[in-house]
Amino acid sequence: MHPHKVYNLCCRYLGKRVCITEKNGRKHVGRITRVDRHMVWIMPDGGFGGYGIGYWGFGGSGFGIGIAIGAIAGIALANAFWW
Repeated sequence: MHPHKVYNLCCRYLGKRVCITEKNGRKHVGRITRVDRHMVWIMPDGGFGGYGIGYWGFGGSGFGIGIAIGAIAGIALANAFWW
């Protein structure tokens, strides 16, 4: 996907639960918490590491896991697959 299209999709899905697939095949499922022209931040389901402890304040970001816009191969609403 073109980075401009990825950015627009991320902005449209801000606050929603999504599945993001990176170009290397890694998948992330969670809620988009922040988007800028270079990065999208996603809060994983169940908090960081799946332990429910959250990612707030860890590493100084407080927005979740950062994923570079250029590394994203695809993005889909997770609710469309998991009802």
